[in-house]
Amino acid sequence: MSKDLFKQLPAIDKWLASEVGVTLSAEFSSKEVAEVMNNHLSCIRKGLDNGLTTILPQFDSPQYEALMRADLLKQRLPSLRRAINATGIIIHTNLGRAPLATEAIEAMEAVARGYSNLEIDLGSGKRGSRYQHVESLLCRITGAEAALVVNNCAAAVVLTLETIAQGHEVVISRGELVEIGGSFRIPDVIAKSGARMVEVGTTNKTSIQDYATALTENTRVLLSVHPSNYRVIGFSSKPSVKELAKLAHENELIFMQDLGSGALAGLGAVGAIVDHTVQQSLAAGTDILTFSGDKLLGGPQAGIILGHAELIQTIKKNPLLRALRIDKLSLAALAATLRLYLPPNNPIHKVPVLRMINEDRDSVGRRARRLLRQLKKIPGLEGVVVDGVSYGGGGALPMVELPTRVVHVKMPGINAGELAKRLRATDPPVIVRVTNEELALDPRTILPEDMRDLVGALRQAVE
Repeated sequence: MSKDLFKQLPAIDKWLASEVGVTLSAEFSSKEVAEVMNNHLSCIRKGLDNGLTTILPQFDSPQYEALMRADLLKQRLPSLRRAINATGIIIHTNLGRAPLATEAIEAMEAVARGYSNLEIDLGSGKRGSRYQHVESLLCRITGAEAALVVNNCAAAVVLTLETIAQGHEVVISRGELVEIGGSFRIPDVIAKSGARMVEVGTTNKTSIQDYATALTENTRVLLSVHPSNYRVIGFSSKPSVKELAKLAHENELIFMQDLGSGALAGLGAVGAIVDHTVQQSLAAGTDILTFSGDKLLGGPQAGIILGHAELIQTIKKNPLLRALRIDKLSLAALAATLRLYLPPNNPIHKVPVLRMINEDRDSVGRRARRLLRQLKKIPGLEGVVVDGVSYGGGGALPMVELPTRVVHVKMPGINAGELAKRLRATDPPVIVRVTNEELALDPRTILPEDMRDLVGALRQAVE
């Protein structure tokens, strides 16, 4: 039987010359149509090889033409596209971290549509610096003497250390030798900068004396690194920022701090759940500070370097800066986001990440009930609003849980894992959590403009 079915499979070249093949090739391209057709035939052959017997599709029928067209259109969908985050994880690295404020999106669009004064001084008409568009804003908001922005925080750390510590020793606690994601580790970052790492203390306890004992004539930097989503709980301790800064300055060294995710002052509830704001670190004596733009700041991907003017000026002269520089679209979005921190703006209301973090449980609950009313219009779908927790996001707000209200939904005959898979295949894809064999939808991270598409995606997934 299988041999007979194999013989009935059409040759691709011959099928492309058929009426269906010609029609699809005119609408798409012969290469695309042949590729999708070949995938179809490969799947059929694999099934036949495994002993399956099936009725072959009518390859010249309108039904098969419609199936091919659907697969061709699906193949043309962009790989990187908008998604709906229903997980309740606010700063979700896999989903692009911080959604941008409307003002940031508009600023990017304005710059993208034509030319801009990216590197021209409009007053003199001479060449200017792209960094001027954000440096004064950063200094005004944080109180830093000077600022520089590169394409991400890891780049900021490498560039800074390569400039100020190449060929010298960098002293760091063993408890801060963390992996920061994507298999990138702090020891590797330090090594790439050309500095030599000196480990002090233990994983759970490091004292100021450990740092002091490790100092030599070749020591250049005392480095403190935010441990991201790694924490030692219980029998642990480490020196304060003030203690490290004091030791560095007494020995004419540089104290550098990598916050990873930097929160700015005046952010309401955020202030109670972060170790240090950017302003607090600078006020405590940090000489050079690095952090990301797309986490708690709520802007685009960027690595921000703040510190003493002399150090920043030296970093600006490093040729490596050109390889790590921020692009014009990210620069426009960052500048627009930073302006939302200036009075009379309230960033908690303007910056999506901060709005989500500060939204109270009752407010989320009201949106959950509205969502459930819409979902109950889908035949067969069952749902209920229950208490739950939202998460700040791994490296930005480790171990932070925010009380929330979530919508648990289920569809008889479709298990939660399968339903989650179907939702990832919708357009736009919807990413959810699965809890106790039920789908959990957390309105905290569902943008208001995404609600209609979310309901449509669920309707499509259960049909």
